[in-house]
Order: sequence, then structure tokens, then C-alpha cells
Amino acid sequence: MFEAVEELIGEHADLERQLADPAVHADQARARRMNKRYAELTPVIAAYRAWKQCGEDIETARGLVAEEPEFAAEAKNLEAERETLTDRLRLLLVPRDPSDDKDVILEIKAGEGGDESALFAGDLLRMYLRYAERTGWRTEIIDGNESALGGWKDVRVAVKSRGVPEPGRGAWARLKYEGGVHRVQRVPATESQGRIHTSAAGVLVLPEAEDIDVEIGPGDLRIDVYRSSGPGGQSVNTTDSAVRITHVPSGIVVSCQNEKSQLQNKEQAMRILRARLLAAAQEEADKEASDARRSQVRTVDRSERVRTYNYPENRISDHRVGFKAYNLDQVLDGELDPVIQACVDADSAARLAAAQ
Repeated sequence: MFEAVEELIGEHADLERQLADPAVHADQARARRMNKRYAELTPVIAAYRAWKQCGEDIETARGLVAEEPEFAAEAKNLEAERETLTDRLRLLLVPRDPSDDKDVILEIKAGEGGDESALFAGDLLRMYLRYAERTGWRTEIIDGNESALGGWKDVRVAVKSRGVPEPGRGAWARLKYEGGVHRVQRVPATESQGRIHTSAAGVLVLPEAEDIDVEIGPGDLRIDVYRSSGPGGQSVNTTDSAVRITHVPSGIVVSCQNEKSQLQNKEQAMRILRARLLAAAQEEADKEASDARRSQVRTVDRSERVRTYNYPENRISDHRVGFKAYNLDQVLDGELDPVIQACVDADSAARLAAAQ
């Protein structure tokens, strides 16, 4: 079992030798790729060595049973430990989502429901901002349209997790499970008779693309500028600072008007465009992939209803994995990890089953 790990041990050792050479770090892009691969292999190698050592300890304990009967219990405990190590190693060997370490662009859009839906979109935004703060991520609101009552008709926020050392804690690794329709059940602030209403907001999560992730030809873009109509200081309604970019080959259109200058709006719009192009390319790749690969890369149908937030019962329910908890107030304050972890665990189980 796990014969393939021996090859990975050789690759890990080779990377370790190369990374010790100062000349390698003269090419920063190459050094980053090597460091990333080394970091991916390290937990696999550690798990394999623990698994192998446990096997040797089992054989030793079994050999001592004839002389010392109490070693029978020790051998049994070690066998249970090795089963756990086997499952962990098998899961580590399942190919990872290559985007797991990426930053993300999170888009929240109010659905049907008018002001109440926009207020709920604002509540979701605050939940994600607080979760990011708790997790040690940085956030930046790129663009958005506020509603009259203080909610958001739509908003796009960049979440940056680079530098967070824990494996599997990248923004995409955690937030990719948030995509879909989020439903709220509560008495709206605009409701005078105390009746519970149901409304919804949509969440779209995109891994933020780097320049090397997507190729945009010089003739692929049509850029239009127009007068801003939202926040932006003195330049609003006085200069053509808002930017709309159309990617002609795909038909994807993005716009940004929140920054004061046309250049800043163009840069923000390009970030969103690159992320959407990367997501579109990944979706196309998923269609051609095996069921196992599709399960690994895209576990969430972005069009489905993924979660319900029930205020009267202080209950949150994730419909994909059957998760339910009665601490909605804490979740909305950013304690989102248990909800996300339920999705991570379900995805891991599905990937492990597909790999067997």
C-alpha cells in the first residue's frame, strides 16, 4: 500500500536540496513554485512516515505478546491508530484543488425582496468580513451599490489570505463552499405587523486570478468610460471615471465606479474580469473531468439554495450536508468555521470515496 509515496519522498528530498541553494532564489517565481510544492508534500511525507513507523511498532508488539501478554492490548491500540493514519494518508494523496491557496473575490447580490433582501446582503457581508478578521485575512471592498436603508444591492469584496501558514486555510479552500443562494427568514425592519418574511441573497465566490492564470489578448477587451453615479468623492457626476470592460471572446462584462480615478476603476474591474475568466475556465475543465475530479474541484452548485438563516429560532441550516445549529447570532458575528468545516468534511469524505 502507498508505494507511490516513495517517489514523492524522492521529490521532496530533491526540492529540499534545491531550495537550500541560494542560486534558486534568484528566480523568485521558480522559488515560489518550488516552495509551494514542498509545502504540499511535507504533510504527506510526515503522515507516511508515521504510518510506516506505526506498522513497525505493531509488529514489535505482536512479537512480544508471547513473553509479555499485556502487549496484546498495546498491539490492538496500535492497529486502531494505524487505521486512522491510513485514512489520513489516503486523503492526503487525493489530488488537491489547485486553487485552494488562492485569494478570492466574493460577490454578494440581493435577490427578490427589495430593501429586506438588500439588508440581508449587508448582513452576509458583515458576517464574511468578521470571519475574515477572526481568521487573520485582509479584506477590501472593491465595488458595490448600497441601498437606501443601509444594505447592499450588490457588493464585491477581495479576501486576501496569503501569508496564513496553516494548510487548508487559504481563502478559496474555505470560502468556495459559500457560493449559492442564501435564504433568510425573519421579521423585516420594514414590517409593521410582525410577520415573518422570507427573502434571499446570492453569493458568488471566485478564486482571484494572477496574470499567469489567464491569457487576455490585446484585442480581446472593449473598454468604455462613463460618469459615476455612486460614491467617489468630488469626481462623482463630474468626470468620466467609471469603467466598463467587455471581454469580447466570452461576452463577460464587468464595471467599477467606486474609485475616484478612471485608472483605479480599470484596475479593479480587471481584477474581477480575470477572476471570472479563471472561474469560467475551471468550469469548462470540470465538465471534461472525471466524477472524482469534479467532486474535488467543484462541490457546490452555485445556483442551488445552500443555507437558511432563521432568526426567530436563532437557527442556521446548511442544506447540502444536513448541518444545523442554534447559534445564528454567533455565526453572523463571524463564527463561521463549524459551518464551513461541515462542508469541508463532507467534501473530503466524497473525495476519499471516489479515490478508493
